[in-house]
Amino acid sequence: MKAIKNLFAKLVRDEQGGEVLEYALIAGLIVVAAIAVITSVGGKVLARWQSLNSSM
Repeated sequence: MKAIKNLFAKLVRDEQGGEVLEYALIAGLIVVAAIAVITSVGGKVLARWQSLNSSM
């Protein structure tokens, strides 16, 4: 457990990976936004397909 705390403390103090962390956070936010958009639009697309299917 102490080794994990030491590793985490070392990662917090290290400034070289800061840019990579920022890019990873931005990419994660983009993925979350994409999932939210797909989820909200997905229901509408499914309803449209069901409407078209029933009208045929």
